Amino acid sequence: MHIPDGYLSPLTCIATYAAALPLWVIAFKKLKSQLDETTLPLIASLSALSFIIMMFNIPIPGGTSGHAVGASLIAILFGPWVASLCVSLVLLIQALIFGDGGVTTFGANALLMAFAASFSSYYVFEALKTRTFAPYVSGWVGVVCASIVLTLFLGIQPIIAVADGQPLYFPFGFALTFPAVVGSHMLFFGVVEAIFTGIAYRYIVKNRIYKGANV
Repeated sequence: MHIPDGYLSPLTCIATYAAALPLWVIAFKKLKSQLDETTLPLIASLSALSFIIMMFNIPIPGGTSGHAVGASLIAILFGPWVASLCVSLVLLIQALIFGDGGVTTFGANALLMAFAASFSSYYVFEALKTRTFAPYVSGWVGVVCASIVLTLFLGIQPIIAVADGQPLYFPFGFALTFPAVVGSHMLFFGVVEAIFTGIAYRYIVKNRIYKGANV
């Protein structure tokens, strides 16, 4: 799901950075207000877990691959702002050190995998929190929403960045990108995220690892 350098036009990169910057400022303030001796170890551990699971790409039929994100679990435990900042930091490290996702596309990657996934997961969980399947649905929705935002960023490129009738960056429009990206995340990676979020959330609540867990 990481967008590499060269896939998005400079205009898109600038716009996504501009959109993400104020959100990071708000998220940082929210994180500061929640950090204490009980929350810091778990937030750090879950951020590290998000980093690890994003490094494991799962191959699927068709020659592509994808991964879980881990944003949903952090979002339903600590809220969407904290989750967004944690996943953004994970994405930044992956881009700078491992080349997983571009530097110029970091703003876009943060908007889709950090903010879109975290906020959609959180509000779905809030709506279903009395149901036992709530964390599973929350995880699935988070990844699928992230894939929809990814499709928007990619699919718009052949429209806004063209020279002599040829796309300059990502060449495929919405008609091809949407089913390929969103479909695979609905069928495969969303399911992986759902299972991970559901099992991890139940384990944390059952063992009272975090007493402030959103139950």
